[in-house]
Amino acid sequence: MRALIADDDRTTAVILSRTLAGWDIESVVTHDGAAAWDLLRAEARPSLAILDWMMPGLEGVELCRRIRADASLSHMYVLLLTSRDSRADMVTALDAGADDYLVKPFDPEELRARVHVGVRVLALQERLAERVVELQDALSRVKQLHGLLPICSYCKRIRTDDNYWHQVDRYIAQHSEAEFTHGVCPSCYETVLSEFPR
Repeated sequence: MRALIADDDRTTAVILSRTLAGWDIESVVTHDGAAAWDLLRAEARPSLAILDWMMPGLEGVELCRRIRADASLSHMYVLLLTSRDSRADMVTALDAGADDYLVKPFDPEELRARVHVGVRVLALQERLAERVVELQDALSRVKQLHGLLPICSYCKRIRTDDNYWHQVDRYIAQHSEAEFTHGVCPSCYETVLSEFPR
């Protein structure tokens, strides 16, 4: 797990970095919003961001908006860490795209709990993405019928590419995941009965 810490208070940034290291989370630190934005768009981008609200360059709330507007970053878990403690500020931050909000000075145990929520959410997103890839792969391997099927207008057999004629049920079974059961429809039943003397 890799995290971005963006805070213009260097002491807070160092404390956060050391705290995350104690939880086996590698971090990269920056002290202004513009540099944070550059790091977020780098090739080795972090999956977790802890952002200060008030920073030079770009404020944390604006970074949240940019992160949510960028499809390649939309999975990122964002925690806004700020001295702004009003309810309106918290609502503004969450509306801008922050996943969580923590007020400075922070309690280390509360930070730990909130960061671990983020780690769990990211792990769930990763597993979900893996399942989507598996499902897409499985879907691509499902046999499908498509195109024109040459069918005999009398016996209803289907001609294959190698010029063999097959029963409809056999052809469909070979070219799809469908399985068949057999029965007799009412009109055929009447036809069959009429062929036998009573």
